[in-house]
Amino acid sequence: MLDGLRRTLAGVLFAAGLAAGIWLGALLGRVNVETWLMLMGARRRVHRTPADLDLAASDVVLRSEDGVTIRGWFIATTAATAPAVLIVHGWPWHRGGNRAGELTLPDADVDLLAPAAALQRHGMHVLLIDLRNHGTSEAAPPVTFGLRESRDVLAAVGWLAQQPGVDAQRIGVLGYSMGANAALYAAAASQQIHAVVAVQPVEPALFLQRYGREQYGAVGPLLARIAGQLPRLFGGPELGRIRLLPQVRQIRHARVRYVQGDRDPWGEHQAVAELERATPQSAGLITVAASDRYAGYQYPAQHPEVIGELLGR
Repeated sequence: MLDGLRRTLAGVLFAAGLAAGIWLGALLGRVNVETWLMLMGARRRVHRTPADLDLAASDVVLRSEDGVTIRGWFIATTAATAPAVLIVHGWPWHRGGNRAGELTLPDADVDLLAPAAALQRHGMHVLLIDLRNHGTSEAAPPVTFGLRESRDVLAAVGWLAQQPGVDAQRIGVLGYSMGANAALYAAAASQQIHAVVAVQPVEPALFLQRYGREQYGAVGPLLARIAGQLPRLFGGPELGRIRLLPQVRQIRHARVRYVQGDRDPWGEHQAVAELERATPQSAGLITVAASDRYAGYQYPAQHPEVIGELLGR
């Protein structure tokens, strides 16, 4: 009988150890994938094009100031002279937005062609780009959540200002998450940007901490701190030292409107409100009732006037 109990106990312990090993292996595998995405981005084929919405678009190839090749689409309006809007995606999306289930992240569909089509119908030119390390643009690791990506925004805005039919005095940027960060950095450095709508910008350190805790529990903040150090291996900055708040204080030329979900688990409404108060030409903060990160991203598609109003449309 005692031998039977021992065999049963050994079997239970083996099963428990096997289950724990499988769980740990799956956890570490997911951590590895998401760490890779945070460092390297997600270069991949864009799954949807303007033609799917019967929009005429031309392919655009740009080069940022540090030599990185950036690709995008330009969707022109029919007006002789009109304002233009640059749409900048978040991490780790591409110029078309995000399709749920393609990556390991907890995500949802985000369609950036929908606001592009709405803006074009409202009489504005639209440029959508893949930031470096994303979509079909060139790899230039590491991802810096807006800091180096702002160079791509500056190159795109400079290109827009040179296009026939674009009113160079009415160029705006609609940015999401990392793209919002990049737009704010760019607006602090350029007088060619006249309006910004920043949809759920977030300080990298805060994002890593909150994302890590939500996805991995108590061990999440530790994993986030480790991930935040890794860009240094590629000659990049420690993510925890990248600060957005000092930059928005330097935005003197552009009017800036913020959009933020009230219960965003990966960002913080209070932190975005602080950015808004620090922005000299703030056009206010729009608070969206949202129980997840993605609900706030839907606002511009439903309200294309959010950027058009800032450009006089």
